[in-house]
Amino acid sequence: MEPDEEQPLAGGNVSEGVVRVGDTVRRPTGPWTPAVHALLTHLHEVGFHAAPRPLGIDDEGREVLTFMPGDVVWPDRFSLLDPARQLARVAQLTRDFHDAVQDFTPPPDARWQRLIPAEGSDIIAHHDLAPWNLVVGGGGQSQGQWALIDWDGAGPGSRLWDLAYALHGFVPLSADPRRRRPDAADRMRGFVGAYGLDEAERRRLVPMLGRRTRSMHVFLRDQAACGVQPWARLWTEGHGDVWRSDTEYIERREDEWLRVLLAD
Repeated sequence: MEPDEEQPLAGGNVSEGVVRVGDTVRRPTGPWTPAVHALLTHLHEVGFHAAPRPLGIDDEGREVLTFMPGDVVWPDRFSLLDPARQLARVAQLTRDFHDAVQDFTPPPDARWQRLIPAEGSDIIAHHDLAPWNLVVGGGGQSQGQWALIDWDGAGPGSRLWDLAYALHGFVPLSADPRRRRPDAADRMRGFVGAYGLDEAERRRLVPMLGRRTRSMHVFLRDQAACGVQPWARLWTEGHGDVWRSDTEYIERREDEWLRVLLAD
């Protein structure tokens, strides 16, 4: 690719207008962009480099971010997370981010997207920690730098709220027979252990798993009722049913999740 050639980047639910130019990514901006750039700048300043670094705004009014080389895990590389040590690496990456953001003070005029009301507000959370936002370096290999992308939805939240969403996607906690794991409880325990939750936090986390998943169903339902894209399209395609089924699957097994998490 020539240095100034624009290459459209696919993936995710909101990828229209996102392009790669050389070693940068250009994306449409929003009212939240200055706050997100402040967040990403802080992360790099305190040593967390597993996120894009903001480089300003280009002549077309697009935000400019460093390109994170590698492959997005979802869907083709998800098997990379099968070994327990790799799933633990995701948990540690999540913990590193949460620790790095703990001392971040948002700008006084910060505006965030706040797509879904969060439980708690002890940190600025990512709100979409999932396989589709995890890039593994080294041409898709398990070695090399791993990075979290797509920070536009960042905003006030809590460690547990972020973690509950991450567990849904990375374990995964899915009712779909094609994705459901017979060892889901053990994978959850390994993830939570690598993150470093104490007993009280584990007790608070378990009932939050279903609430966080249900919040996605409610969000898609409400956005579809208002005709807001791309959420209305996702609702029509059946994503709302998926989130509802996953919620029911998670809630039916709360006793199992709690028993396993407290067994350490």
